[in-house]
Amino acid sequence: MDASRDDITQEIAAVAARLVVEEGLEYAAAKRRAVKQLGLPPRTALPDNAALDAAVREDIAVFCPDTQATELHALRELALLWMERLKDFRPHLGGAVWHGLATRHSDIYLQMFCDDPKAPEWALLDHRVDYHPGTVNGWRGEPVEALTLRTRCEALGQWVLVHLMVHGHDDLRGALKPDAQGRKPRGDAAALRRVMAGEVAA
Repeated sequence: MDASRDDITQEIAAVAARLVVEEGLEYAAAKRRAVKQLGLPPRTALPDNAALDAAVREDIAVFCPDTQATELHALRELALLWMERLKDFRPHLGGAVWHGLATRHSDIYLQMFCDDPKAPEWALLDHRVDYHPGTVNGWRGEPVEALTLRTRCEALGQWVLVHLMVHGHDDLRGALKPDAQGRKPRGDAAALRRVMAGEVAA
């Protein structure tokens, strides 16, 4: 008897969640690799991000609740440090570190909102911070300039990648609209401090 479509989708979500937690993969890449690992056709229906969110939370709760909490705190502290350094560009934290799903394998994603899109790059150059320029997809699917740097996280004893996505100043309004689950998709330094103090959930 063939597994139902829902069963297959749940299996993809479970395998993808392991990849997110253990390797720090982004959701899209984790879903694609899960399909390949399970030997499923490339056009197999994929779980949505809400389903993968739930699977990641379940994986963390079962396999690494204690270590994940410590690792998440270390990454949030590191994110806050860079947000302070880049405060002139209205940085907002998003991704797994903001939503509480990060492990030591996760990258930090900061969105910058500024009038001059080259200003963050000049700031990094002025402070002699090595970075790699590139392009990623923004939350609307549009190409966004990204500056990736490698920074030391002493609390974890390892290097962490920080991605700075550079947006126009006026893009901030759309960036704060709640997602399908009613969650704020990103937050500034003050919001991150509240989350870390346990006052609100991201």
